[in-house]
Amino acid sequence: MKMNNLAKDEKGNINWENFKKIKYVLVPLIIGGIVGLAISSFIDYDILNKPAFAPPKLAFPIAWTILYILMGISYGIINEKNLNDYKTKSLYYSQLGVNALWSVIFFIFKWRLFAFIWIILLDLLVIFMAINFYKKNKLSGLLQIPYIIWILFATYLNWGFYILN
Repeated sequence: MKMNNLAKDEKGNINWENFKKIKYVLVPLIIGGIVGLAISSFIDYDILNKPAFAPPKLAFPIAWTILYILMGISYGIINEKNLNDYKTKSLYYSQLGVNALWSVIFFIFKWRLFAFIWIILLDLLVIFMAINFYKKNKLSGLLQIPYIIWILFATYLNWGFYILN
């Protein structure tokens, strides 16, 4: 299938439905991008004492881009299959907000202990969201596994940064 076939239907008209579907991926990517720009001049990762297994700075934007894409695809599946409800929307958008604010707390305010407490809230929200998604659509829930693994690793890193700095 050619790329322009995604944008056009069989008659050659613009397929607006496919453009509407991309919003599920764009929303987390845009939120992550805005937060990344907002905190970029405050990131002090290079000068922090790092816990064991701390990845290089370059790993973070790569990992988060992948995770935001998976997050959007997963939420898109729920929406496209008409499985969305108030609880699902609340979990999804709450974890997006908590996720975005963690970076502000950790990098701009440098409140490492509060950021650790905040990321535990994020861990819980993402786990509850993944379970909720899985109950509605197995693939949608399974697509959240890399996110869960990454934020649990980030929780470990956050604790290590707090203790070591």
